[in-house]
Amino acid sequence: MDQYADYASVFKALGDMTRLKIIEMLSCGELCACDILECFEITQPTLSYHMKILTECGLVIGRKEGSWMHYSNNTRLIELVKNYWTNITTEHKDCICKSTKADERCGE
Repeated sequence: MDQYADYASVFKALGDMTRLKIIEMLSCGELCACDILECFEITQPTLSYHMKILTECGLVIGRKEGSWMHYSNNTRLIELVKNYWTNITTEHKDCICKSTKADERCGE
């Protein structure tokens, strides 16, 4: 398992201001797509595009209720991402900087 590849799609999804706002909105709990849409000046297809990216990377969970989708944060994955971020930004005994010389780990 390549931990860098596993998390790259998550961080890529978070590289958009609208998607970051959606994640924050969902921090209070599940919301209907219609409620999310009211907070933005975007079309429904544009919201669907953003939600597709967030659900495909696993940050958001969607469920259909009638004709509307309801979304919530995937708190399990978010906790894993927080731990991963802490791990790669904090020195630790298994840190990549300690495993090899700089020229070897950078592919030189």
